[in-house]
Amino acid sequence: MDIRQAKASDLDAVKEITHKTIAEIYPHYYPAGTVTFFIRHHSVESISSDISEGCVHLIYDDEQKAVGTVTIKKNEICRWFVLPKYQGRGYGRKLIDFAENEIGKSYDEIKVDASLSAKKIYLERGYKEAEYHCEDTYFGDHLCYDVMKKKIEK
Repeated sequence: MDIRQAKASDLDAVKEITHKTIAEIYPHYYPAGTVTFFIRHHSVESISSDISEGCVHLIYDDEQKAVGTVTIKKNEICRWFVLPKYQGRGYGRKLIDFAENEIGKSYDEIKVDASLSAKKIYLERGYKEAEYHCEDTYFGDHLCYDVMKKKIEK
């Protein structure tokens, strides 16, 4: 497992990992309008901008296929996805360990907007609920989520 900063040429890989994961996993947790919201929120433009700012990282399997991604913006973990068929193999844990380590170099607290599918993982890692939000999405659906924070032990 190798983690590298994404380059402009990695845009399609990041988009595929993000959109495929949302399309396959999120319908188990969210209504259609909210799934559509997530796809549009993680647009090509948004991903491209984050790549150009040096915020996006990819994890590769032993065959050097990109199978997961994480975006780190200051002290916030964003866009953390692993392709569904690679989940349960440690890629997500390596990415979150990497992101927490990178953030810990400059900050004493980590922030994340927790999706329902990942909330349990964050709780198990010591994150605490700090805020609760609910937004209208599409087709009359709503997105409710927690902002979670974790103090970094130094």
